[in-house]
Amino acid sequence: MQLALFDLDNTLLRGDSDFAWAEFLIEKGALAQTTQRAKNQKFMAEYEAGTLDMEAFLAFQLAPLAAQPRATLDAWREEFMAAKARPMISEAARAKVNEHQRAGHLCALVTATNSFIVGPIAREFGIAHLIATIPACERGAFTGKVRGVPAYRAGKVARVEDWLEAQGLYWGSFTASWFYSDSHNDLPLLEKVRHPVAVNPDARLAKIAAERGWEIIELC
Repeated sequence: MQLALFDLDNTLLRGDSDFAWAEFLIEKGALAQTTQRAKNQKFMAEYEAGTLDMEAFLAFQLAPLAAQPRATLDAWREEFMAAKARPMISEAARAKVNEHQRAGHLCALVTATNSFIVGPIAREFGIAHLIATIPACERGAFTGKVRGVPAYRAGKVARVEDWLEAQGLYWGSFTASWFYSDSHNDLPLLEKVRHPVAVNPDARLAKIAAERGWEIIELC
């Protein structure tokens, strides 16, 4: 059995779905342009620098979900997929996922972005397993809080291991394993697999990948 894990933003997507969703909400008038765009850009810069306060970011990201009826959110998400998300998917990214799927590998999308946003993107790739940050719900409505451990940095490793254990599996169950990512923030999970792959890597990850002899590819 072999395992293939994929990061999403700037890896399988030509851009960041978190950032794009916030910009989409600003365009819809659901977020105030003058203050929220600056916050969105600030969080992105902090993520890239490795200094992101995940608790503060999740409060920013999940609050709009709690402010709207679910039916409105669902309609907006369909529009977001058509206008923003699908255009960020390259044929090379689709081909790489398909390569592992045709080989019969167990595939999962592993992303810090919340599952409401990325669920349709995982389905677009035909990836059945999604490990994402989970927005908490009560009686079908989002609360603006997170449920469980965010799938970020070491949290990605913890969430993947929980997922594997739920299936009666662990790292040693696989004769080979891959994780594809663009970001140095994903080093904890990259270091767990047998074949870490740096995809469109940021400067810090590119340096580490070159030093360690990891594969470096472009998908966007």
